[in-house]
Amino acid sequence: MRFRHWALALAVTVPLVGSGMALARGDKSRPKEAPANFGTLKAVSLDDAHRQALDWVKSSGKLRPDTLKHVEALWAHGDRGVLDLVASTLTLVDDQAAKLLKEARDPASPAPTEVPALLKDAKRTSFFRANLALAYAKALSNRRVYEETLTVLKTVKPEEVVDPAAYFFCRAVAEHALLLKADAERSIVGLMEDVNDAPDRYRLVGVLMLYDMQSWRNKDLGEIARKMDNIERRLDLARGGPQTQKIQKEVVARLDELIKKLENQANGSSQANGGS
Repeated sequence: MRFRHWALALAVTVPLVGSGMALARGDKSRPKEAPANFGTLKAVSLDDAHRQALDWVKSSGKLRPDTLKHVEALWAHGDRGVLDLVASTLTLVDDQAAKLLKEARDPASPAPTEVPALLKDAKRTSFFRANLALAYAKALSNRRVYEETLTVLKTVKPEEVVDPAAYFFCRAVAEHALLLKADAERSIVGLMEDVNDAPDRYRLVGVLMLYDMQSWRNKDLGEIARKMDNIERRLDLARGGPQTQKIQKEVVARLDELIKKLENQANGSSQANGGS
């Protein structure tokens, strides 16, 4: 997005954040499914994340003579995001983690259809599993593999990862794309209210998604267009199976309904004109 477009969107949406949250909640009490953290979540500081990463490296059993040297060189670049640094540490030390993220980031690699066993391995530390899962889900989201993005994120709690804002944001993006309105609204509320240091870019996009969803109506042309976009996305991922076919049938059925409605309106208008 060009700067002037970003600035315009920011100017329009930021004053609406408060009312947007009220719309997401429906002016009712907070949904039971939403985490009741009320601004207590925030990204782990660079120093604390560095310490946790080093503790994991030392306890991993995968230390090589030059491992710590490479890890320290990695963390010397503090301008990178904390999740990126943690994920890079995991892949630097653990070959399985490196292979998993490489495949997730490769657009030529087949989209996964289930949660990788590595992310469910109880023998691994929660630090390893949670943060690798978030990095993996983020990579899938970038490829628009939204179904497995959500499946993976559901194995993790936001308080377990070094970047809770990224957790809620990835989840909201996937839910919005899959037309899961209520779920997306809860994730956006989590991003806005539960994470006290969420980046402005995440908050802005969250508000834009929220206001987009307020215009959603069942069985209108907008819904048809959104479903057609989802069909195209699934076909791009080589997912032309039963689920895609089901969505295609829904689109065709709704188009038939709209065509019949328009024909009836045209016939009614014609009869009215002829009888006058």
